[in-house]
Amino acid sequence: MYLNQITSPAFPFVKKGDICIITTHMNTSDTIELSIVVPVYREEKSISEFLRRIAPILSSISHKYEIIFALDPSPDRTEEIILEHRIHDERIKLIRFSRRFGQPMAVLGGMQYSSGKAVIVMDVDLQDPPEIIPELVSKWKNGNDVVLAQRRTRKGDTWFKNTVSRIGYMVMKRVSNPPIPANTGDFRLMSRRVVEEVLKLKESHGYLRGLVAFVGFRQAIVEFDRVARFAGQTSYNRFFGSIKIAMNGLICFSNYFLRLSSHAGFLIAGCSILLGIVYAVMKIAGFPFPLGNPTIVILILFMGGIQLMSVGILGEYISRIYEEVKQRPKFIIDEMVGFSKK
Repeated sequence: MYLNQITSPAFPFVKKGDICIITTHMNTSDTIELSIVVPVYREEKSISEFLRRIAPILSSISHKYEIIFALDPSPDRTEEIILEHRIHDERIKLIRFSRRFGQPMAVLGGMQYSSGKAVIVMDVDLQDPPEIIPELVSKWKNGNDVVLAQRRTRKGDTWFKNTVSRIGYMVMKRVSNPPIPANTGDFRLMSRRVVEEVLKLKESHGYLRGLVAFVGFRQAIVEFDRVARFAGQTSYNRFFGSIKIAMNGLICFSNYFLRLSSHAGFLIAGCSILLGIVYAVMKIAGFPFPLGNPTIVILILFMGGIQLMSVGILGEYISRIYEEVKQRPKFIIDEMVGFSKK
């Protein structure tokens, strides 16, 4: 362009009449390398220690990172503590939801507003150790789109929870489609393209382990020893929380239970026919055998139990269909702190 089309103070070295070619460079200095998504609820005792341990680890990898706390409104000081730390480090960001939508939706919300080339989802209670993040990043840079953190041991969990988890993963390995690796929670690294593909999925259950498995791409595993919580108590029921998670995964990523109820029906029908034949033979042969109230009660209770179980299984699948058909938003955001306006 000519000098008379530009302001001279900006180009003091250009003479009038000279032709200038002006190139515009996009500022990529703010490109974020790594996003850490942390769902939080009633975690005021863990926030400071979590940030103290993770900050130097992330800085050793890249200074271009962000830590996104996805907060279900908490009755304690979780939000205040996060904002206090943000005063000293603007890479700490906060998403507060309008109500409690639960951990799965909080994770998806954090992923949706993350901007890193890779996203790591982890808990704030330090059972997911920040110290293995460099290994996750290393495997990602070696060409893996998903790097799963797999538990070798589980300290701090009750015998009941460990047993339920072990059985649940055994069943999931056999019946889920696609297969879900054993002893892996939400702690994982995902490349940007994996995050985008996961966010395209419309399921409302938010079972991240299954969603990531469905998306596919090249995956790797990093093993670690899970320790006890740093502070506080988990929001999941200590007895039934693991069962609920396992059932959610089984129902959302397998039709095994539907087939199981059908198989049970055929099996019981076959046993009934066989029992009728045995009774007929015994009657014809003149063998005495008990008849009356006890036999009838046992058969009725058994059949009633099978029927109720089958109806319950159907109800679980129908309830999932009902949730999907409504197409309600997965979460509603009340406030976002630290995010640039688009």
